[in-house]
Amino acid sequence: MTLSPSTAAAPAPAATAPPASRPPTRAARLATSLRRLRRNRLALVGAVLSAVFVLVALVAPLIAPYDPALPDFDAALREPSWSHWLGTDDLGRDQLSRVLVGVTASMQVGVLAVLLAFVVAVPLGLVAGYYGKFADTAVSRLTDTMLAFPFLVLAVGLAAVMGPSLENATIAIGISQIPGIVRVTRAETLRLKHLDYVGAATANGGGDGVILFRHILPNATSTLIVQATVGIPSAIIGEAVLSFLGLGVQPPSPSLGVMLSSAQPFIADAPWMAVFPGLVIVLATLAFNLLGDGVRDILDPRGGSR
Repeated sequence: MTLSPSTAAAPAPAATAPPASRPPTRAARLATSLRRLRRNRLALVGAVLSAVFVLVALVAPLIAPYDPALPDFDAALREPSWSHWLGTDDLGRDQLSRVLVGVTASMQVGVLAVLLAFVVAVPLGLVAGYYGKFADTAVSRLTDTMLAFPFLVLAVGLAAVMGPSLENATIAIGISQIPGIVRVTRAETLRLKHLDYVGAATANGGGDGVILFRHILPNATSTLIVQATVGIPSAIIGEAVLSFLGLGVQPPSPSLGVMLSSAQPFIADAPWMAVFPGLVIVLATLAFNLLGDGVRDILDPRGGSR
């Protein structure tokens, strides 16, 4: 028995492939990051406080109510009041004005020292991780030697050799941060260079420069950003320590470390001289550490939730 054409089974319709999903746009990625930041309240607090410190550093000379370096012996060691919100020091200088300008010095060192460290360390880490062999051995031995000294000990030693100044303190702190950034960059390069897209780029004739700076470095950016946010509070503490020891900012220029150093003889009679600059150092380091944790969670939510 033959089937009539009308009863013959109709051919199955061809399966249509689902539309290819487009990669998220930059605006979409930014919106996702902001949503994650809002959900992380501690990171949001850190971001706000960090923004406040950056803003204060930019406008401190404009908003300081008094000249931070001008003494007024008639107002020496005055307690906090409406005329001097944070009191005065042993020379009658307004503590609020000195704290505001001191934040500028701390932020300057924090940002410039980390920038200096990254300019030197990232290329070294890329070369060591990508080429291996002699380059890796040489860079690793150099970083191991530097890491044998604690961060602050190395910074103090370098600053003592170069001489006391804000610029030399910045360089000393930046050099002291290089080995840690080299290690992070090297580890990321070792991980990324074995991925498929790097192998495909190499097979297509991509040179070493293209592989390193177009494929490896951009994909290591998130880890390096987290490292930068961790490096800034370390640099702020380093500047305070060097200035406290007389190796950083030099009096009468204000600095949080200088203020702590000058407060030592008066800690019993005028505790506000040490409390307020110390509190600012604690808040600044806490703010950037919280921000660093939040940035890590935003860029790697699975790693941050473990």
